Amino acid sequence: MDVLQLDVSGRPQAWISAHEAATLYAIDAVAWTLGDSCTVLRGGVQRATGELSRIAVHPIVAVRGAVPSRAWRTEPTLSNPKLFTRDRLVCAYCGLRLRDAELTREHIVPVSRGGGDSWMNCITACRTCNGRKGNRLPEEARMPLHYLPYVPSLHEDMILRGRRIMADQMDFLLAGVPRHSRLHS
Repeated sequence: MDVLQLDVSGRPQAWISAHEAATLYAIDAVAWTLGDSCTVLRGGVQRATGELSRIAVHPIVAVRGAVPSRAWRTEPTLSNPKLFTRDRLVCAYCGLRLRDAELTREHIVPVSRGGGDSWMNCITACRTCNGRKGNRLPEEARMPLHYLPYVPSLHEDMILRGRRIMADQMDFLLAGVPRHSRLHS
């Protein structure tokens, strides 16, 4: 079970393990939590009271203090699994829904023609369409796009990472996902 770590203002930072979250509780770095506790970690016996120590870990924890620099990035890193999930495993040219092993990262403006490796220039394509388009622009190949690329928000990025997301976590993340996102469809 992974815990969604936020900064104090509610921006997603990372997925962390329950044990990493317990460390944050133990050093009093948790500012607030959301959701019902999802797991209880038990430790040794407390000297002062003789009770068994336990920490109830919540699915979402906001951390006070210094925020790692990765939390303030404005654009999520691009990877094939996240790209394919963003595009719902659908080829942008022929519209077929395929398995991820049958898909490729396609550059709308080919890299050899100055196109960058970015969310706005990359779409999902099947191997056949990618080969057919080759080193041309979609207009030159007469292959119009079935959908347009977009840059996922940081909330979407946390979903696109392909984790097993609990209901409380998904509700929180979807609340921060823009309405135009394909994750709502």
